[in-house]
Amino acid sequence: MSSASGRRVLVTRPEPGASETVRRLEDMGFSPVTMPLQETRTLPVQHGAIRNDVAAVAVPSASAIRHAPGHLLQAWTGLPCFAVGAATANIAKGAGFSHVLAAEGDAASLADMVIRSRPAGSVAYICGRVRRPVFEERLAAAGIPVGIVETYDTLPLGPDAETVESVLGAGAVDYALVFSANAATLLVDLIGQSEDMFRDAVFLCISARVAGAFADKGRKTIVALEPSEAALLDTLRETAGRAS
Repeated sequence: MSSASGRRVLVTRPEPGASETVRRLEDMGFSPVTMPLQETRTLPVQHGAIRNDVAAVAVPSASAIRHAPGHLLQAWTGLPCFAVGAATANIAKGAGFSHVLAAEGDAASLADMVIRSRPAGSVAYICGRVRRPVFEERLAAAGIPVGIVETYDTLPLGPDAETVESVLGAGAVDYALVFSANAATLLVDLIGQSEDMFRDAVFLCISARVAGAFADKGRKTIVALEPSEAALLDTLRETAGRAS
């Protein structure tokens, strides 16, 4: 029997990423349960955010591309596109970008890659409204102008204990995948309402920053070797294997 067989894995990310993760977990033999703690909503792009001297595009998430207007992407597909990681790079290629470079999975490495390239004009940063200012600050310090193009917002869903019990049924969670610091904070609050469902759960976090939400909460957390879904799932496979 596979070490994954019967193990319940909670997926907390919003759609469409949640369904993609569920499919991968099923292929691995796990029993995924989906309960997004946030949702993404498209924002109207502000015309004033579009600079006339755009020489490159930077993308910190797949959602930024998915929510971007098609005509805007088409106008920039011939420019270099710097993506935060391999998964986002693939989405960028699917959107038509022909010259895509992938960073190491976080905003700092994305900024460093752009700085090393020294674009001849400004960088269009296609991003979400909820974000840390790491990318903008690093490029400002390097003297590279950035145009902030917000294409989506991330809003909490805030399921209550009744919703948790409805989604999870009578079975407790063995593992929970946590993809963002905001989701981690929401999950910590939820655990307090539904303690029995999470009593023995292992929380697999995409970064140390995400895991920080569980500090001093008496929870077992494991951080992926790099901030990507692939690394997170590899960590899950190894963790389940050791527990079998």
